[in-house]
Amino acid sequence: MEFSGGRIIVKLLITLIGLVLILEGLPYMAFPESMQDWLRQLSEMKPRSLRVVGALAVIAGLLICFVTQQTDLIP
Repeated sequence: MEFSGGRIIVKLLITLIGLVLILEGLPYMAFPESMQDWLRQLSEMKPRSLRVVGALAVIAGLLICFVTQQTDLIP
């Protein structure tokens, strides 16, 4: 991979942001009523519980990034 002026990294970052938006938007497009119910349930959760779930998601994401970039588990 050639790093000409960081253009590849910027292009990859923009692509990743696009993929995140696609993945985030799919449930709202496919199941809007279910998402409303789910969001209502989320709004009733305690902030501490939401913080724990968010922290676990961040840790899982970091672990996935580390494994895919720094190990040979996934060629």
